[in-house]
Amino acid sequence: MSNDPTRDPGVRSVERAITILDALAQGGWRTGAEIARELSVHRSTALRLLGTLERHALVERDPKSAKYRLGQRLPQLASVVTGESDLRSVARPVCEALAGALGETVTLDVLVGDEIVPIEEATASTSVVSVNWLGRRTPVHCTASGKVILAFAPAAVRERLLSRPLERSTPHTITSQGELQAQLESALKDGFARTYEELEVGLDAIAAPVFAAGGEVVAALDVSGPSHRLRADGRPDLLRLTLDAAGDLSRRLGYRGSRSALTGG
Repeated sequence: MSNDPTRDPGVRSVERAITILDALAQGGWRTGAEIARELSVHRSTALRLLGTLERHALVERDPKSAKYRLGQRLPQLASVVTGESDLRSVARPVCEALAGALGETVTLDVLVGDEIVPIEEATASTSVVSVNWLGRRTPVHCTASGKVILAFAPAAVRERLLSRPLERSTPHTITSQGELQAQLESALKDGFARTYEELEVGLDAIAAPVFAAGGEVVAALDVSGPSHRLRADGRPDLLRLTLDAAGDLSRRLGYRGSRSALTGG
């Protein structure tokens, strides 16, 4: 029996998918037939691979010409892999200022695969709660940052993550696809998302999207704290300062759009 891993069908498919991305990275649009010739495979095989990459937003298809090019998710993945250090350094003073102004924990969260991962954190010295969120992976559907990233993500990413069961973390976790979809639509319109004890009992959060220069969402600025504090009356600063900080960070990353243009507000 051969030990050559390239003979494994799964490995071979991955290698072919990488070849497709390399071919499309040369620029321009390619037909399925052109990709098939590049791979030396039947056109149907190339189209199946392209279809899988399209569902994950790694390639996109022009419905009129039926040609393909690199997808919108690649800049987001690149920002996580090659730009995380730069993103963290730019975000650090913004997180620290927001944490100091609100007296709560602030994290910069990114989407890695199917989960939310905080890559920067700042905690106010007056904060009673001291939880280290850095590197802790959490589900998308029960985090404020996950909801807001999903709301502004490419449709293919949103559809993929919404196609699976929503697991319950607390009695307050939203497990209805319809209810979650409604919240995502509100987040897209309003420019922020909130959770109420959906990840942990007694913990609330609010998050706003962070955009890169090209307009794609690359992270979320998340403020979390005890429910009684985040729901307290007389905290109009909570939403305003969170939105302002996320907008400031987006501008520092080169984004020149307006929040109203993105949210319809």
